[in-house]
Amino acid sequence: MIKREDNPEFINSFLDYSITILNKSANSVKEYNYDLAMFFKFIKMHFNMTDKTELKEIKINDLTIETVKKITLNDIHAFISFLTREYNSKSTTRARKVSTIRIFFKYLSRKEKLIDVNPAQDLETPKLDKRLPKYLSLDDSRKLLEITSNEDNRNAERDYAIITLFLNCGMRLSELVGINTNDIDFGDCKLNVVGKGNKERTIYLNKACIKALDEYIKVKPKQGIKHDNKYSEKALFLSERKTRISNRTVESIVTKQLQAAGLDTKKYSVHKLRHTAATLMYQYGNVDIRALQELLGHESISTTEIYTHVSNAQVRNAVESNPLADM
Repeated sequence: MIKREDNPEFINSFLDYSITILNKSANSVKEYNYDLAMFFKFIKMHFNMTDKTELKEIKINDLTIETVKKITLNDIHAFISFLTREYNSKSTTRARKVSTIRIFFKYLSRKEKLIDVNPAQDLETPKLDKRLPKYLSLDDSRKLLEITSNEDNRNAERDYAIITLFLNCGMRLSELVGINTNDIDFGDCKLNVVGKGNKERTIYLNKACIKALDEYIKVKPKQGIKHDNKYSEKALFLSERKTRISNRTVESIVTKQLQAAGLDTKKYSVHKLRHTAATLMYQYGNVDIRALQELLGHESISTTEIYTHVSNAQVRNAVESNPLADM
């Protein structure tokens, strides 16, 4: 939850702009707030405006736009260096903060015109480490589904439907939690989800998904559903308390089923199931990379291309495994 009273007014106005004009999700705005609070706490320390050395002890609600006008590109670079030095931040974390800072200063200089010079105009994104995504093999995926389908508990149909959607559709955790019953079109075998940036997209459902959803809906509680601010009465997946299922509950379900299948929960998670769906579709389904991009809801094709690298790595391994390789 964002505590607006802890922010200077120029940050709050940026957050409002992000929600109303940029149409950013609540999670994105929360991340913006966290990144900017951290940045300006560092700035107060960097500019000798406080004698405190712990960021969590520094208050920034007294900052004025005059301080912002003094910030240069070198100061921003000092912040990125600070993240690396003091927090050992990953390149992806630094890249996100750079993105937030870039968008923020663009807003101040172009939209609000509160500053004359944008210090982040030439700010570059840190080079990202290229890591292949972790994913379950086809056999492990089948094992996970089999174990979940044979689970003997009163939420068995729900849990199986959740695992089935993750492994077949590659949706994000927040997308699955946000599904309403009326988002599903059984006639056309598809459903609508709301992804990053509140962007709606269509996900087509195969036979396994339709069957799993149908079996769950047959036993889904009809009475006693709580009416709360998350519109539980519309939710597809419900918790034990008959409210819309939470992210944490879904994560617990996935962890439990991974453990039951004998899979390493330190290596695999909800997000790894998304990687698994994408990888299996690309490797076994001859799915076009553009179609995969659309399915996963990636803004950039470069994000989706990581799954082609997985395939290329396997091709290399296949060549190296040739019994003639040592001749």
